[in-house]
Amino acid sequence: MKTIEDFTQPYGLVDKIDAFGYLEYLRNNPDAPRKAGKVVLVTADTPLKASRGEGKTTTTIALIDALRARGIDAAAVLRQPSMGITAAGSKGGASGGGKASLTHPELVDWGLCGEMSAIEAAQNLLVSFAEKAIDEGKLDDVLVPRVSEVPSRSLRKTIVDAGKNNVAERVVLTPTCELMQIVVLSRSMDELAERVGNMTAGTKDGRGVKFNEFVELWRITNILTDAVKPAKTQTKAGSPVYVHGGPFANVSLGIPTLVSVEMATALHDVVVVEAGYGADAGAQKWLDIACREFGAQWPSAAVVVTRATTWRDDPTLQWRYPFHVNRLESMNIPTFPLINLWEGEDDLVDSLKSTAASLGFREPVLGNLFRDGGDALVSQLDAFVDTVQAADIPAAPESHRGMALRDNIEWVSKHAYGVPSERVIDRDGFEDSLNNARELCATVDVNLDDLALVAVKSPATMTDNDSLPEDQRSVTLKKVEPHTGAGVVQVNLTTSLTTPMPKIV
Repeated sequence: MKTIEDFTQPYGLVDKIDAFGYLEYLRNNPDAPRKAGKVVLVTADTPLKASRGEGKTTTTIALIDALRARGIDAAAVLRQPSMGITAAGSKGGASGGGKASLTHPELVDWGLCGEMSAIEAAQNLLVSFAEKAIDEGKLDDVLVPRVSEVPSRSLRKTIVDAGKNNVAERVVLTPTCELMQIVVLSRSMDELAERVGNMTAGTKDGRGVKFNEFVELWRITNILTDAVKPAKTQTKAGSPVYVHGGPFANVSLGIPTLVSVEMATALHDVVVVEAGYGADAGAQKWLDIACREFGAQWPSAAVVVTRATTWRDDPTLQWRYPFHVNRLESMNIPTFPLINLWEGEDDLVDSLKSTAASLGFREPVLGNLFRDGGDALVSQLDAFVDTVQAADIPAAPESHRGMALRDNIEWVSKHAYGVPSERVIDRDGFEDSLNNARELCATVDVNLDDLALVAVKSPATMTDNDSLPEDQRSVTLKKVEPHTGAGVVQVNLTTSLTTPMPKIV
C-alpha cells in the first residue's frame, strides 16, 4: 500500500503533494487507509475596509493548534495570497501572525510556493496564442485578459497597436483570472486540460472560439505541473497546513482548491478551511459554488471571526455580524462566533459576551490570538469539539444548475446579502451585457444558466449602502462575464475591481 509520502516531494522549504495522483490512488484502491475528516469553515464579518482583515488566518492557525493540543488530529487548508497586494501592504497575508503563524510566512506571502507565477505565465501564454490567432485570421478579438501579480491602474484597459488589427486588452490580478478558477475547481490534469480547452479565447464573425480549436493544450498544462500540487507547511506549534488556491473572494472564488481539501479530509479527522473576506464572500462561495455546484464537502461547523471594532463601533453596520452568524445557523451549520481581540481589549470580554448572549449566539470564543495563539482557545472549545465530533458529514444541497441566471442572482442577494428581489436593480447596460453573454455562450454550446454564479463585489460592503435601514438596502447589477472553461459566470455588483491598487505603506 502506498502512503501520502509516496506522493510528496520537497519544494524548497515546503513540500509539494501530488494531490491528483493521491486521490486517484484512493479511488482505485478502496482498501487503502484513509480518514473521513470533517470540514470546519472559518469565515468572517464583513470588514470595515477592503484593506483590513478580521483575522481569519490567525484564527484558523490558532484553532488547529488548540485542537491538536486537545488530542484531535486537525489540519488547516489556506489560500495562497496575491503577492502583489500582500507585499505592498494593502492586505494582511495568508500566514497568520504572532504566535498563530506559519513557520515560513514569507514563502506564502511572497508567492514562493510557485503557483501564482505559473498560473500567470500560463494564462499570458494563452493570450499570446489568441493574439497570434488574430494575425492568422482565426479570431477578431481577444476575450481573455492578461494577468499580473503587480497591480497597475494603466493595465485595467489598454489598446495594443497592431496596425490594422488593433486589439483591446485588459489585465487582471492573477488570483482573479479564469485559469486560477480552473485550478481551484479541477480534480485531475485531464479535467484541467479539458477546462482550459473550453475557455473562450475570443470571437470570429460573432461566434465564440475556444482555445481547443487552435492551441495544443500540453503547452499550457506542462507549465502548471507544480502549480496544481498543494504546498505542505506547518504552524510554529507544528500543526500541518496545506496551502493551495487563490484569494480575492470578492472578485473571484477566494477558496482553497477542492483537491487540497479533499486530500486533507483523507489524512485528518478535522480539516479547517479558510474562505476569503466575509461570510457574504468566501463562505457564500464555498457553500454555493464549491459545495452546491462542484461537490465539495458541506461544513459540519463554522466559525465566524470578527474584531470588536468591526462588530460594534459603527451602529449602522452592527447588523452585519449577526446576519452572518444567523444565516449559517439557518442552513443547519452549527456556527460559533469568535472575537479576535487586539491589544488593550481584554477588558471588553464581559461586555462582548453579554452582547452575544442578547443576540442568541452560541457561547462566543474570545482571545488575543496574535499574542496567545492556540493557548487562548484550548479551554474554550468544549462545545465546539462536542458539536464537531457528534455531527455527521452533511450532504451538499441541490445544485442551482439550470436556474435562470437572474433568479440565481436574486436568490444570492436575498440569502447572502439580505436584499429581496424587488430591490435588485439593473444599472444601464446590464440587460445588454446579460443578453450578449447568453448569445456568446450559445455559440460555443454552453447554456449560461448552467454556469455557477460568481458574484463580483466590494469586499467591504454587502449591498449598495450597508448603512441604510434594512428596508432601503439594494444591490445593483453591472455586467456579466462568462468563464466557459471554469464553468462559472461572473456578475459584477456595486463597486468592484479585478485590478485593485495597494495602499501606500
